[in-house]
Amino acid sequence: MKLLFDENLSFRLASQLDDLFPGSVHVETVTPRGTPDEEVWQIAREQGYTLISKDNDFRQLAFLRGAPPKVIWLRIGNAPTGIIEQTLRLQSTRIHAFGEDEGAALLVIDAPSAP
Repeated sequence: MKLLFDENLSFRLASQLDDLFPGSVHVETVTPRGTPDEEVWQIAREQGYTLISKDNDFRQLAFLRGAPPKVIWLRIGNAPTGIIEQTLRLQSTRIHAFGEDEGAALLVIDAPSAP
């Protein structure tokens, strides 16, 4: 499962999570910063990526259009990159199951709860 990290997420996540999601990239490696969401959506669709974003716009597109591409929406506020990485690692089984579910278009991942 290849993830396309939206520009509101750190470019470092693609390399930090390569062991779980090989072939993942940050959106700025495939298109210039500030590319409209519609174009990012099309790139993800054409190149077989699952979009991952904190942007509500991609969540709405998933509702309106369905997959492909699939969308992972992170409801985690302004969490630091380390927390985002940790959250995605903890949710990796769920993320891969989502990728295999042909009928699913949107996966919502919430902030980890405080201990």
